[in-house]
Amino acid sequence: MELAPEDALRLNVMLANRPQAVRIDESRMILHALSEKGEMEIPLNPTVKDELYLKWVRELLSTQVLGTPAGYPLHLQRWTRMGHLRLENVEELLLLGEPEAVVAVVYSEDLTDELARRAWWAMEDADNARQMLRNPRIVAGEMGPKLARWLVEFLPFETEAEKIMDTVTLVLQPGLLEQGVRDELWKRARRKNAFYVGFLASLPDELPEQGTDSILLASCREPLERLVQAGNPVAGLLLRTLSTPGQAWLKTLGKVLEKPVNQDVVNRALEVVAGYFAAARPEGPADATIEELQAEAESWVQQAPEARVVAEACPGLVPQLKALRVLSGSSYGVVRPVFRKTDAIGTLMRRKLQPVMEPYLGQVALLLGQP
Repeated sequence: MELAPEDALRLNVMLANRPQAVRIDESRMILHALSEKGEMEIPLNPTVKDELYLKWVRELLSTQVLGTPAGYPLHLQRWTRMGHLRLENVEELLLLGEPEAVVAVVYSEDLTDELARRAWWAMEDADNARQMLRNPRIVAGEMGPKLARWLVEFLPFETEAEKIMDTVTLVLQPGLLEQGVRDELWKRARRKNAFYVGFLASLPDELPEQGTDSILLASCREPLERLVQAGNPVAGLLLRTLSTPGQAWLKTLGKVLEKPVNQDVVNRALEVVAGYFAAARPEGPADATIEELQAEAESWVQQAPEARVVAEACPGLVPQLKALRVLSGSSYGVVRPVFRKTDAIGTLMRRKLQPVMEPYLGQVALLLGQP
């Protein structure tokens, strides 16, 4: 390895001044460094092919930072995206000029708001932004709103429904976006219902469009409220579902499942439903078909103490109680009989799903007070 003398000198001076992060523009052959005083550029002067020269530059950085030219791959090749990388000074990884090293910092358990700022400078990337917004420290810090705004602006360029749902879910966390931006995202959902899944997951009780309490609630509000005060989780879930926010949530769910664009949207929506109705299944997630869930709900209402008490206090709501239990078992098991046989999307997928979705949406209709 023999860098151009001027490059070797500038790189060593740069490292001696303790930069905060380094990135390399490979197309223009310029190394950028971030410091407390601002940014600096070091134009590189290759003496061999660019790829080999960049390898030498990174070896110099690794030698100075980690003490070995092979330090980066040895430390990170298995741990980068597992979140288990622990180094004494994780910030040193940002000095290697290596994109995967930046990703390692983003996934690190030691990530702080300041490290997030440096990592974002080193590599603006949608996957990195989403990962950082999964970290409560970043959401609560100065970088949280900045990353959320960037992701919202990037959303028009996302084509995968899974990434759209993930992005909307993350940016809707409290304190990240202004109300006007949330409202605009809701408007976009009318054209692309994958957006709705993010709202269902992050704002279940604060959807932009609200309706009215279910007519089913009028005759049983008081006994349900008494049971809630006594600590009955099933009564609390039923009251939540039949109230205004719950009715809006169910109607939005219907919009998603009536016209899902692909299997990712269906699967993610089922996961969100299971989370919403989790109080009706304290033993944990289920893996069952819709027929199995319906059959099991019959015995649950009679045998589970919390459900039996609600049924006795509000006998007219027994069908809705069963619906709570069925929906709490939402999982891939519901659609497995269809999805294991096809990878269809769009209209064909929806047609194949009809035998499963009709009874499933029938449970939603029960909670909406529809025949």
